[in-house]
Amino acid sequence: MDKDSQAVSEQLTHALAESGLSQAAFATALGTSASRFSTYRSGRTKPTAQFFLRAGRIAHALHAAREYRIMTAPATATAIREANDEDWAWRMLLQGRDHLRLLLRRHDGSEAAWEAAPGTTGHAGFDALLAVLTAHEFEAAGEDPPEWTKVDPLPERWIPEHPFLDRDEIIQRTPDYLAQANIFIPARDLATA
Repeated sequence: MDKDSQAVSEQLTHALAESGLSQAAFATALGTSASRFSTYRSGRTKPTAQFFLRAGRIAHALHAAREYRIMTAPATATAIREANDEDWAWRMLLQGRDHLRLLLRRHDGSEAAWEAAPGTTGHAGFDALLAVLTAHEFEAAGEDPPEWTKVDPLPERWIPEHPFLDRDEIIQRTPDYLAQANIFIPARDLATA
């Protein structure tokens, strides 16, 4: 392997370690497969410069987020998937969204931790909701949303049960950006202190 390929391989291995994720999870975070990422690390295939730079930037941001106990998209998806009940899943979703808001306000590049594509939450509705909320927060901050947030609307309406509102009231009180994704949740249920 030539010196440049060796340096790329070493840097990708370092980025993987710094990310704190498994190779499969880090590959997902970067928008590629584990087998493709393996070929980059071994030098059998050369990644684009853009991919190489993104891997380093995202790994560094994931490391910093972990160090400061800030949730990332992959961590939020994992927390939702591992939640014991739906109420806890909602709390984890909103906590993750609030952490993203904090990172976006910093304007120091730490929001790159949310460029990392998450694995599945195990629920199509929560997967889509995490993507839509993330895109909405990036747009509200004047930033381009990560590629992974570009999702198609759900094939059928997702209207989670509500303790006080009927289906029509939920639909009426849903923000447009959620309704466009076929997700119906009252705006006030997304508010946190």
